Amino acid sequence: MREITDLDKIKNEYRAHLILERGLSNNSIGAYENDVNKLISYLADEQVKIKEVTLDTLQNFICVLHDMEISPRSQARIISGIKSFFRFLKLEDYIDENPSLLLEAPQIGRHLPEVLSVEEIDNMIDCIDMNKAEGQRNRAIIETLYGCGLRVSELINLEINKLFLDEGYIVVKGKGSKERMVPISEVAIHEINSYFDQRRHMNIVPGEENFLFLNYKGTHISRITIFKIVKQLADLAGIKREISPHTLRHSFATHLLEGGANLRAIQQMLGHESIATTEIYIHIDRTRLREEILLHHPRNINQ
Repeated sequence: MREITDLDKIKNEYRAHLILERGLSNNSIGAYENDVNKLISYLADEQVKIKEVTLDTLQNFICVLHDMEISPRSQARIISGIKSFFRFLKLEDYIDENPSLLLEAPQIGRHLPEVLSVEEIDNMIDCIDMNKAEGQRNRAIIETLYGCGLRVSELINLEINKLFLDEGYIVVKGKGSKERMVPISEVAIHEINSYFDQRRHMNIVPGEENFLFLNYKGTHISRITIFKIVKQLADLAGIKREISPHTLRHSFATHLLEGGANLRAIQQMLGHESIATTEIYIHIDRTRLREEILLHHPRNINQ
């Protein structure tokens, strides 16, 4: 098996493959190269070598794309580019096995996101082991993620100097580096303050002091760690559906709407540029309403 020592060399070989073997247009080649560069950048952030990539690695990468609110259609195109790249690596004997073989593209079309009930979220929080060193941190993470409706990228980059807990709000840097004010619940404030009691005893790497949520190494927490925390808690809580950190964001918005919140207010809280993006939660609410009617209305109950 050939060694992977020079990524630029391999990318040039891949480009030649796309030109000579597949005869693709310049636009298609550029798109495939962009897809590969996205993956390589992600692998560098996670300190994973190409030969170490597994199906789980690729699925986590797709979860990150989902968290960035990249559309299912764009995700499907990126997955196609990734599959092409790994087929090339296998063909050229750079890898023994192709980890992308079972990687599935998302269904294209309007898809109502998974939503948890308040009880299910409470059950997840109750499953946090407070005897572990990371217990209080994880509790603060879940309460902030759900209670503020944050994206994972917004959570891991949350800075201490952007917390205004006495005033009851935080400042979040969203997509396009746009900042927005987000109210924060009393419960989340309490959990963050309790986490601060532990945090001040940590050995924090210079330059990382302003990040709120840290790992055991004293650096700011990664996306993948957040995914693992949420998945583990969902499993412990007996939730059988496919859950991600973004599920908590969807749940937050849905629970606001069910509680009577104005759609425009929800749009501002979530940082959606277009009200059309927020309107999907109306469809969720109507779907749940229909389910409740079918389940409980006397005309629909089997006698």
